[in-house]
Amino acid sequence: MMLATHHIPGLVLREHSFDLPLDYANPGQTLKVYVREVVAPGREDADLPYLVYFQGGPGFGAPRPLSPSGWLGRALQDYRVLLLDQRGTGRSTPITAQTLAHLPNAQAQSQADYLMHFRADAIVRDAETIRQQLIGEQPWTILGQSYGGFCAMHYLSAAPQGLRQVLITGGIPSLWRPTDDVYRATYRRVADKNHLYYQRYPGDVVRVRAIVDHLLQNDVHLPGGGQLTARRFLQLGLQFGMSDGYEAVHYLLEDAFVAGPQGQALLNWNFLCHLEQMQNFDTNPIYALLHEACYTQGMASQWSAERLLPEFPAFALEGTGPVLFTGEMVYPWMFDCYTQLRPLKAVAELLAQTDAWPALYDLERLSHNTVPVAAAVYYDDMYVPCEFSQETARWVPNMRLWVTNEYEHNGLRADGGAVLGRLLAMARGEV
Repeated sequence: MMLATHHIPGLVLREHSFDLPLDYANPGQTLKVYVREVVAPGREDADLPYLVYFQGGPGFGAPRPLSPSGWLGRALQDYRVLLLDQRGTGRSTPITAQTLAHLPNAQAQSQADYLMHFRADAIVRDAETIRQQLIGEQPWTILGQSYGGFCAMHYLSAAPQGLRQVLITGGIPSLWRPTDDVYRATYRRVADKNHLYYQRYPGDVVRVRAIVDHLLQNDVHLPGGGQLTARRFLQLGLQFGMSDGYEAVHYLLEDAFVAGPQGQALLNWNFLCHLEQMQNFDTNPIYALLHEACYTQGMASQWSAERLLPEFPAFALEGTGPVLFTGEMVYPWMFDCYTQLRPLKAVAELLAQTDAWPALYDLERLSHNTVPVAAAVYYDDMYVPCEFSQETARWVPNMRLWVTNEYEHNGLRADGGAVLGRLLAMARGEV
């Protein structure tokens, strides 16, 4: 159903809403999935092919377009773009502690059962249903950023007939490796990023140690009510996988302390506000609830990142060396420290212990892939191990890789026009 049409400089936006099954295997309960269609002015009625954008995450809505710039501007030269709010995000029956509390049976187990329908397999079923409603049997092109690439790989596995070509940036998952393999690889990569950070800002070794010691000795709460522990502070390392991540953390730390009335060191209120803004687990809880489940097939994750942390003693809080930040890892203690995650602690535990996750990838079908795939693989990617992406590419024919260290994980955001232009040329066999 089309909801509305809006015009902003350089863009025409059409809003669509679809009522789709929560569980395609047992239709009955439905949810709404929202899609924003974007087209260049004057081309509203042109016969343009579709490009569907799958956002990273999991648990983040599609970008809200402001101008015909970056990758979107490049895409609009050739396509009608669909910005999909994946189920549970944005305007697509969003998942929060608030909304989960209003389920008909808001017990932890029923909430966990509900959340098991919000992985890549269900997202792709939504996309396929929308495709058939919009354009029938015509295939379309998809662009997957980060976790959006995971969705793209499942799409190739489950419904390749719906795809004309696939474009992926920083998001080729392992097809078969267990969750533990992923986190062992990412812990090593995060440690490397920490060393590079301290090489660039050696003075931050002392700053970080001082903040960690302060948090170990004091009970500190953030403006939104959450608790700032040493471990939560060190989650700022999530920024290190972005092109400007080192600077974002360094500038934040510059003003961490202020002098109290008796001259004692206090954490600066502005520092606390900005830190809270940089950590979005409260506003995007799917990111915490289903992050490990992105990789899990037929087995329980059992808090993989937490279990494996002792294998990497360099991340210990104690000692005389530099304190290392962590990266894109989820830990059970987060459901005590983050305000909006606290009501979901029991749900998170159930999800971590379940082994009922179905397989995400059909290896046999993927081994005979005929859909053109072009993918940017970032050599130094902190979130998606480059070596696992290359391993997957060797299994899937008709996939072309652009392995580069020119960009970090956010290459599509940092230089979207160039990145998308290169991928389109690769998919068309022009380079």
